[in-house]
Amino acid sequence: MSFHKIPVAAVVGPTASGKTALAVRLAERFGGEVLSGDSMQVYRGMDIGTAKPTEEEKRGIPHHLIDIADPWETYSVARYVKDAAAAAESVSAKGRLPIVCGGTGLYIDSFLKNIPFPEQEDTHPMREKLYREYEADGGKTLFRELEKGDPQTAAKIHINNAVKLVRAVEMLRSGQSVSDRVRAAQNTESPYIPLYIGLRFQDRGLLYERIEKRVDSMMSAGLEEEARRLKNMSPPISATASAAIGYKEMFAYLDGHMTREDAVAEVKKATRRYAKRQMTWFGRNADIKWIDGALPFEEICKIAEKYMEIFSKM
Repeated sequence: MSFHKIPVAAVVGPTASGKTALAVRLAERFGGEVLSGDSMQVYRGMDIGTAKPTEEEKRGIPHHLIDIADPWETYSVARYVKDAAAAAESVSAKGRLPIVCGGTGLYIDSFLKNIPFPEQEDTHPMREKLYREYEADGGKTLFRELEKGDPQTAAKIHINNAVKLVRAVEMLRSGQSVSDRVRAAQNTESPYIPLYIGLRFQDRGLLYERIEKRVDSMMSAGLEEEARRLKNMSPPISATASAAIGYKEMFAYLDGHMTREDAVAEVKKATRRYAKRQMTWFGRNADIKWIDGALPFEEICKIAEKYMEIFSKM
């Protein structure tokens, strides 16, 4: 099968690593537009806790796949693949470069590798039930089910990662496991030519400092108030959206299950754990051109621009 492939740059890495600023700079330099690769920035009204870029941070660069779903909707990786494909085609048709920016590895890889998903994935009625099953015993039963039905995927997912565990079991019960879909994708040609640029930190402590500062900034910016509004929303926020780091801890505080100080500490801890999982996910991708996120921003940009210049000539 031969067809024109769309060049797509992807800026990836752990949370708080500086991806947004780099993606915007590359978009300015190479005539691009940014496609969010964050599973929670799709939700309207979830702004502070998902670290959506402000208008100032966007610097006039169009951003796509942000604020495209309501918090009570269940947004899936299958829907993201379709939405991202449409956005990439639209941006490319204007003669501009799609630049994916985010840390949700499953979404980004599924899009760029063109992993197929069945149509019913978007509105699967099973997910809410699976989240209730997860809450019943902390995911132990679901994890055992995944280990039995799809051991390859189970080896890559931590039991504490409710979102990925629920999705993996959902796929398994739907008749096609994550591993089955990955194998199918290997036989499906992708319509994209990707360039992965990643930000990582040799000094993990420096990344954790950045995470703590970001969480403190979120609290100062009104994360508690945002969480309170979402908690009282009607229709109620979906299980998928309420599982987002920052909100689930604030909900526990608002329900009186912990103090505000403990909730903030939990947000920081959960974010650090998430950053570790992100690095594990992206660390398996041998195609990523890594840059030390601890370098001065201008130096990071120069290195990334060299990769982009080579990419543009391919």
